[in-house]
Amino acid sequence: MTEIFNKRESIEQVEESPAFAPKFDTNGLIPVVTTDYSSGEVLMQGYMNKEALTKTLELGEAVYFSRSRKVLWHKGKTSGLVQKVKQIRIDDDQDCVWLRVDVQGGASCHVGYRSCFYRSIPFGKDFDPNHIALKFEENEKVFDPTDVYGDAPNPTIL
Repeated sequence: MTEIFNKRESIEQVEESPAFAPKFDTNGLIPVVTTDYSSGEVLMQGYMNKEALTKTLELGEAVYFSRSRKVLWHKGKTSGLVQKVKQIRIDDDQDCVWLRVDVQGGASCHVGYRSCFYRSIPFGKDFDPNHIALKFEENEKVFDPTDVYGDAPNPTIL
């Protein structure tokens, strides 16, 4: 694969120039936050390696790297719930990517919900250290995962 990213040479280059020099961690990954282009809703958080980021740039569709399966993961290739990229941003020190996407089919979570962030955690006056119960913020699934993926256990869990 041809190297398309700039070498990181200085703070000024990384933070104040148009040079695209993403910082991948020691495992060769960069975190990615993905939001809905229209609403701004957080849909998911994942990771990309150099190949996944390059494929995303080439295709205009989100491609991640699955840490549990150790493979590229073209989001929606199996389910049809493709994330069409509308905008890609990178943070100031270029160690985190933000994808703004239009989700074909309306869901991003493999569990069937629109967003992977479908539960909230109690805090402040609602926090009880003896019993932390997540609250479901989405009440209906967009699709049934068994219909899409079959009965096989999810290899990304546990």
